[in-house]
Amino acid sequence: MSGFPKHWPIDSDWTAALDAELKSEWFQSLTDFVVQQRAEATVYPSAADTFNAFQWTSLADTRVVILGQDPYHGAGQAHGLCFSVLDSVSKLPPSLKNIYKEMAADLKCEIPTVGNLESWARQGVLLLNTVLTVRESEANSHRKKGWEKFTDAVIKRVGERETPCVFILWGKPAEKKLSLIGEQHTTIVSPHPSPLSASRGFIGSRPFSRTNEALAAFGQTPIDWTSIGK
Repeated sequence: MSGFPKHWPIDSDWTAALDAELKSEWFQSLTDFVVQQRAEATVYPSAADTFNAFQWTSLADTRVVILGQDPYHGAGQAHGLCFSVLDSVSKLPPSLKNIYKEMAADLKCEIPTVGNLESWARQGVLLLNTVLTVRESEANSHRKKGWEKFTDAVIKRVGERETPCVFILWGKPAEKKLSLIGEQHTTIVSPHPSPLSASRGFIGSRPFSRTNEALAAFGQTPIDWTSIGK
């Protein structure tokens, strides 16, 4: 593989799980497309950050999956984890603000001041976007180029495991992935946290406490959602 896939975490258990996809002709075509896009325009996240979700959360360690859509398309924001932004970003995206508001209400905690969710990823929360790259200032510009096929395979691999986990599906596109998830898992479905839909059921959905209740029922350690920035 050439171009951006050199940053794929070759020492990860995801490599064996996704071997057929990584070696497929359609993935090579996706590779070529993204490499060409990077040559023509600014693409987020950087090549080095594109697969961070897999770098920081192995398949074996995945206990929770949060599914986003495509990366933030503003400068200096996206770094390979859905809904997360780099520490240098002072103005948090609206969707992340709503996630924090719901977390504060759900867990009776303070609202974080930084947007980097790496601490969640390191606890086994796979922060996965459906599409992993985007052109600057052009939301959804890399839809239907092959990423959806790749991330569907990721969801399916987690969904096939006997070890149960929690899938948090926000919005209609995420909800469509239910068929890829085995019945042994817990699914938490609600509207997307964006300002356009948060008031229609995301606010008050208590995804954080419900996730930890499910993990406890599985005999697993709860997620410390309040670990952001610590």
